[in-house]
Amino acid sequence: MPATPPDAVLEQLRWRYATKKFDPARTIAPDLWAKLEQAAVLAPSSYGLQPWRFVVVTDPVVRQRLHPVSWNQPQIVDASHLVVFAAKNPPTPADVDRHIARIAEVRGLAPAALDPYKQRILGSLSKMTDPDAHAWAARQCYIALGVFLSACAMAGVDACPMEGFQPERYDEVLGLAPRGYASVVIAAAGYRHPDDPAAALVKARFSPDEVIERV
Repeated sequence: MPATPPDAVLEQLRWRYATKKFDPARTIAPDLWAKLEQAAVLAPSSYGLQPWRFVVVTDPVVRQRLHPVSWNQPQIVDASHLVVFAAKNPPTPADVDRHIARIAEVRGLAPAALDPYKQRILGSLSKMTDPDAHAWAARQCYIALGVFLSACAMAGVDACPMEGFQPERYDEVLGLAPRGYASVVIAAAGYRHPDDPAAALVKARFSPDEVIERV
């Protein structure tokens, strides 16, 4: 498969920014959105366990309920799509069983052949308290968020990662807790409004030599 030219990758990453004002009249085409969802699904995670759910919120009624518990930020209701990255709280042996079964299915293996790998995962989880295991799962969500934001940039879709919301209230509205999940971070996606003042700001980053150490 031909690689995307590195300069093109950097151009898109320079183009993207945390969009503050979305155009509510523009929506992401369904076929494009399906590919962005796939990009999130393809994100790496520790052991490949995928201890997450990505809740895509497009219902305007639900978005209006989430708006006040997101400090009334306009992205919540104006963006084309809102994604809630939720982590298992905590990951359980049943999640490991499900993961092993899926690997066996797609690779044509007997589940028993994966038992050593299963025991490694269970051994790691057994050393964690429930809060630590949830924190570990939450970190995996941030990996998925990074992949999603990069995919949006490559596709010319604007996005805004957001921590300015009340997770417990999101969990209530979306019914996450009874399913063993807790919201961690959110991202709005769509297209920037022509009047978004943030779009004209020059991206301010330290030079590579200031933040990258080479040993």
